[in-house]
This record gives sequence, C-alpha cells and structure tokens, in this order.
Amino acid sequence: MLVQEIMTPRPMTVTPGTRVKVALQRLAEHGITALPVVDARRRLLGIISEADLIRESVARDPRAPEGAVVVESLYPARLVEDVYTRPAAAVRVDDDVASAVDLMTVTGAKSLPVLDEDGTLVGVLSRSDVVRMLARADDVIAADVDDVLSRLGHPDWLIEVEDGVVDVTGPANLGEVSLAHMVARTVPGVVQVHVE
Repeated sequence: MLVQEIMTPRPMTVTPGTRVKVALQRLAEHGITALPVVDARRRLLGIISEADLIRESVARDPRAPEGAVVVESLYPARLVEDVYTRPAAAVRVDDDVASAVDLMTVTGAKSLPVLDEDGTLVGVLSRSDVVRMLARADDVIAADVDDVLSRLGHPDWLIEVEDGVVDVTGPANLGEVSLAHMVARTVPGVVQVHVE
C-alpha cells in the first residue's frame, strides 16, 4: 500500500506569518492535531502541532496552589514562526505506508506531511487515515482482492478474509503464488496474505 492511496489530499496549511490564534482555531474547527507550515509555493518548512501551540499559551491561574517556580515568557508567541517545529518528518507519495507507520511510531508524530517528487506538499498521512484503512470490512477487502485478481485473469481463485488476513486458494505454481501475494498486499486493509 502506497501513501498516496490513503493520505488526505490538499491538506489545510499555515504559513510562518499566520497568527497563533488562527492556527489554534483551524485545529479546533477541523478536529486535527497538526498543520504543515509552508511557503508561498507550498514547499514544506515544518509543522505546527497542538503541543507547539499550547506550550506557552495557557495562562497560569493565580488561585491554584503555589508549586515550583515557573519562568513565564514576557512576550508570548503571536505567530506560527515563533513556535513551529522545523524540520518536519515527512514522507513521499510513493513511500510504503508500513514505512510511514514506522516513522510515526519512532517520532511520535500523529501525522506526516506528504510530498510529491518535486518536494511540494500534496497531502497529509495521519494515524486516523491508517486506522480507517485497517478498519475496512473483511467482505469489502475480499471483494477488492477478488476484483483485482479477476482483472488479471484469475477469477477462479477463492478469496477469504478474516481480520484483514487474506487466504487465497487456487494458484498452481510459484509465479501465481507470488502474483497472489503481491496483488493482495496492494489492497487497503490487508494485514497479511496466505496462499494455498
């Protein structure tokens, strides 16, 4: 599965000159956790996350019990350029989703900007995109695998799917077994493939 097949295209973005309040409103209104920061040509400069935006934005309540000494900023961040993370971890449209998930896991990122071959931002791959793909119904996955194999001249192969694991019965030789493995793995929601 390639990133471009499950990413969210044309993501909402901000520029370094966007006000922090505007970025906060966009996150809240659209239920997202981060925004790519781009220049005028949609080149990725970095990313601004909820954590970046809230880090110094919440005023301390004087009614709360005294705790450790806290140094507060004299001039709170007003623009995205004051707080965004640079550089941002990103993936390409033709990267494997499994590699993107590894990157999310290692970096703790909830979403990754997606760049085309020219380095222009074209999408965002989020954990929710991956969850939606993995949550596809087994009968839908089976129908998709069957459709692709039928178009390749193998309508007689039996496809069964349980919990995203595809069982293919029918391939007669090593070449057909390899074909079944390769084709089934391109279908969204497939976790594993067994060929008998």
